[in-house]
Amino acid sequence: MSVHLSSGLKDRLRAAQSIVAFTGAGISAESGVPTFRGDDGIWKKFKPEELANMNAFMKNPALVWEWYSHRRTVIGQTEPNAGHRALVRLEALVPHVAVITQNIDNLHRRAGSRTVVELHGNIERSYCMTCGTPFAHTGADRDTVPSCGKCGGRVRPDVVWFGESLPEEEWDSAVRATESADIFLSIGTSAVVYPAASLPLHAKRSGAFLVEINPDETPLTPSADEYLGGRSGEILSLIVSELEGSRERQA
Repeated sequence: MSVHLSSGLKDRLRAAQSIVAFTGAGISAESGVPTFRGDDGIWKKFKPEELANMNAFMKNPALVWEWYSHRRTVIGQTEPNAGHRALVRLEALVPHVAVITQNIDNLHRRAGSRTVVELHGNIERSYCMTCGTPFAHTGADRDTVPSCGKCGGRVRPDVVWFGESLPEEEWDSAVRATESADIFLSIGTSAVVYPAASLPLHAKRSGAFLVEINPDETPLTPSADEYLGGRSGEILSLIVSELEGSRERQA
């Protein structure tokens, strides 16, 4: 492991009362979650933008539903990785830890994180477009668009499609957590998808120490107080181990 934490970051970690982990596709890629761009089989003919929108669903609901069923199956075969697990360990060390994620794969919740703000929804959930009632997946609904058992309305995936606004409650929760963070970790995100990409700089303006964790530099890198280049699983494990070690030395 060639990444080293600066003394400044170590001091901030020991003093932190509130940490926000803002995660993107990079952390899930280490679990083997594909981007679904250039996927195998029939889906190779489509771009995500052609399927992940309301117009596509209204025009051909069966096709879009089958694509999301396929994605649920693939994601269901993956497991949380060291990065997800490190964020769970962090909760035992810092009074307030919030995960704000752009991912829809549910891996943070499956890992055990307690406070997860899902800006773009969750692929394991669906709901009725007419009455809003949540729909419970059984596996029998893989290839056929289900109807709501309450009102008969059409059921859709509980994800944010292209052209849709972020859920207001989730966005408000993300902003509140961002504004109260002592340390803001931007993890595995390209920092170009707005409005989510505005959160790291908003955190810095609100007084947080901004740390970017990414294999490659992004437009956010020049603004980060500390850039840690590498795999998120390794770096987050290093951060948590450092904090655990400092607590043991103090005991």
